[in-house]
Amino acid sequence: MDIFAGLNPAQKQAVEHTDGPLLIMAGAGSGKTKVLTCKVANLLAKGVSPWSILAITFTNKAATEMRERVDRMIGEGAKDVWLSTFHSFCARFLRWEVEATGMYKRNFVIYDSSDSQVVIKDCLKELNLDPKQYAPSSIQNAISNAKNQLMGPKAMARDADNFFQQKVAEVYALYAKKLRTNNAMDFDDLLMVSVLLLEEHEEIRVKYQNRFKYILVDEYQDTNGAQYQLTKILAAKHHNLCVVGDADQSIYGWRGADIRNIMDFEEDYPEARTIKLEQNYRSTKNILAAANAVIEHNINRKKKELWNFGRKMLRAKSSRFMKRGMNVMRRNLSPQP
Repeated sequence: MDIFAGLNPAQKQAVEHTDGPLLIMAGAGSGKTKVLTCKVANLLAKGVSPWSILAITFTNKAATEMRERVDRMIGEGAKDVWLSTFHSFCARFLRWEVEATGMYKRNFVIYDSSDSQVVIKDCLKELNLDPKQYAPSSIQNAISNAKNQLMGPKAMARDADNFFQQKVAEVYALYAKKLRTNNAMDFDDLLMVSVLLLEEHEEIRVKYQNRFKYILVDEYQDTNGAQYQLTKILAAKHHNLCVVGDADQSIYGWRGADIRNIMDFEEDYPEARTIKLEQNYRSTKNILAAANAVIEHNINRKKKELWNFGRKMLRAKSSRFMKRGMNVMRRNLSPQP
């Protein structure tokens, strides 16, 4: 299959770039999934070992879609590419390496949100804290935000500046203790423990830095502190880091996403190249004009403007549909014999 078939000039440049940091500023509907898929395919076509490529997306649906596309383009040779979400990658990594922490065994259990709330309620009861005053969901969010910034219970207690935050830190400490006793992690632990393990164990860190020569990260504008640090550590040796995102589409600040990760990418990697995907394949001219008018007011944004190359084609299609509709109406309104 021709990897570059159907790519516009900007998309082609992004796919062709292989070595060195790359920031792809991809507007809505600009074909970023296609670009990422073709980048993986191009690396494989150039002879890069599939197990040295790590591609990370934010949702299982996106990971599955990309996996299917790469498999169709490359076939059997793509099966060893590490293509997953951040959490899936960390779970796989920890199954192999977690015993180096001395706190968990490889058969650790992963708690979902409801499991975590049950443990938090037990902690509140044990600490004699009223769940009406200390809502389990609020406690859970506070602990999650702390872990996303790589803060443990001691760091949270040290930074607490009021009585409520001090109590949350106490719950966090007991919660963490109970999870370790049960050989369990929540979703945020998967990220935090992975980062701490890589930071504290040089042999393991060097092993994975050597392994992953090419790293691609989707929706980089929505990465949190732990995800940012994980990516930075893994890419530290080869610097072949490609991130795709759009600061104008950052919507997850409430759950720890840090827009500075994408805004400061060129400061983190001064040698980085930036490519903008501005051609939109999804919306009409009027919709794009409205969208551009709205997002241009965003503060500290990286300037780009979405446009639609196919606007004439859209008008032609619209005209054909109108003519077809008029012909149908005339036939329906004509007297029947």
